[in-house]
Amino acid sequence: MISVQEQFQIIQRGVTEIIDEKDLKRRLEKSIKSGKPLRVKAGFDPTSPDLHLGHTVLLQKMKQFQDLGHEVVFLIGDFTGMIGDPTGKSETRKSLTREEVAVNAKTYLEQVYKILDKDKTVVMFNSEWMNKFTSTDMINLAAQYTVARMIERDDFQKRLANHLPVSIHELLYPLIQGYDSVAMKADIELGGTDQKFNLLVGRDLQRNHQMEPQVILTLPLLEGTDGVQKMSKSLGNSIDVLATPHEMFGKIMSISDDLMWRYYELLSALDESEVQALRQKAEQGAMNPKEAKIQLAGELVARYHSQEWAEKARQEFDSVFKNKNMPKDIPVQKTWGAESKSICTVLKEAELCSSTSDARRLVQQGAVSLDGEKVADVNFQLNGNQAYLIKVGKKRFLQITTD
Repeated sequence: MISVQEQFQIIQRGVTEIIDEKDLKRRLEKSIKSGKPLRVKAGFDPTSPDLHLGHTVLLQKMKQFQDLGHEVVFLIGDFTGMIGDPTGKSETRKSLTREEVAVNAKTYLEQVYKILDKDKTVVMFNSEWMNKFTSTDMINLAAQYTVARMIERDDFQKRLANHLPVSIHELLYPLIQGYDSVAMKADIELGGTDQKFNLLVGRDLQRNHQMEPQVILTLPLLEGTDGVQKMSKSLGNSIDVLATPHEMFGKIMSISDDLMWRYYELLSALDESEVQALRQKAEQGAMNPKEAKIQLAGELVARYHSQEWAEKARQEFDSVFKNKNMPKDIPVQKTWGAESKSICTVLKEAELCSSTSDARRLVQQGAVSLDGEKVADVNFQLNGNQAYLIKVGKKRFLQITTD
């Protein structure tokens, strides 16, 4: 293994908070001396079948630990997935059936190995230990935390202030996630910044079980293509890991120049010095920011598909945008401002269709494309600060500009 300082420099990149740095360095040093890798845990509830680039922020950090020689455990929360993580939710989540969770979990595994080394990844399901819990075990677990501590959560405070219900089973979620760390004997747990409360519960429960509390690494939440809200399939601002090469390339090219650098920081494999050099060239006018964006799009398409597909996606983009291989009389409309609008709303307001229901029908029929890629989601959101090329059918075009 490489030195503690070299490992720490790699690990801390893109991380929001480490609790705590001193303990992490101590554990890294102990690992080097003993030759025993650290156990690094990250949990994912299979609440939907698809992973998007927002999920890969954690997966990329896991891969870094894997490359440093540590043991990475990909935990599938098939038990907690049936409860639903209340983090960031303004209402109680719909519980999933065991069958729904099982189907989603299978697709997760097909996708994570696009990043993690399959031969070096340990996969666990928290149903392995939670299904063995008796009612007595659950009462004993619940006895380790107070209601006062649990409702300190900002999510619960907001709901209670608005006279919205908080279900008892939601209070159990952080306890079960925390117990996962006990059952797995985790040295380190990774999570988004919104997961900090749950991760801290894991530390508390490990202490209660006479274990060394895990080190916590929180990572930023990646904004979606709208540049405002965190990436989410339900918000229509996601870029799926299983997106086609052309769709992935086009969506990355649609993000703002400012957001591009955040994507570089959290998603790119380039060294920080290389990213900084690119940014300086763009800011000093030595290169067009679009070229940096093309490089990023190519890198990500090559990672999830292949270099060949990355080249094909770039050639198609060049054909449409650089060579202007499109009608010369395309109508041009200035963007509407900072707010986001659904694709159906934009089509109706631009008179590219007769009504919102007509727009929905066109999208569902695959007749609408955005920047060369078909739009499949009728709720897809367009960021008002972005330029777009919209095509409806074979002959109707609209160029939206920010100029």
